[in-house]
Amino acid sequence: MNDITIYDNRFNGNEWFVIAMIVVGTLAIWILPKMFTLTQSLFNLLIGVVFGLMFDHTIAVPPFDLYDVGDESRYQLFDIFSYTMYAPFGYIFIYFYKKWGVRDFYTIPYILLWTSMGIGVEWLSVLVGIFHYKHGYQLTYSIPIYLFLQTIHLLLYRIFFPERKTIS
Repeated sequence: MNDITIYDNRFNGNEWFVIAMIVVGTLAIWILPKMFTLTQSLFNLLIGVVFGLMFDHTIAVPPFDLYDVGDESRYQLFDIFSYTMYAPFGYIFIYFYKKWGVRDFYTIPYILLWTSMGIGVEWLSVLVGIFHYKHGYQLTYSIPIYLFLQTIHLLLYRIFFPERKTIS
């Protein structure tokens, strides 16, 4: 059980993909007009990292051990760095939710759209060797996880940063 699986031992596609995701995400945040306070920005950036770590350390380690991250079955330094690629997603998720004024029923298709994008990015991540599924895990099993996490992110954002009503 303590065997270490080595998927790759070079700096190549999976590391470059992580770097590209971080750079593109950071540039997108930098280019978008500022809409959040510093606290809101930090919340939205960090929640993606926290959710990534939380789920990877729940279902990607024993007793479940459903997938490996990175070049080896054990965590390496670059795997920790890879969690920062989730940060821009949390920020941009709430950014467009607010910008487009998504409310009520339209929240459902918005979350479904972001779940689809999350599945797409995860699929690319599998192709480049960031994720290595084990024990029958499949991409479709991630759908309820994305639905759950995006719903929780939105609920937490609305609880911690409620809309202020103005008096006219």
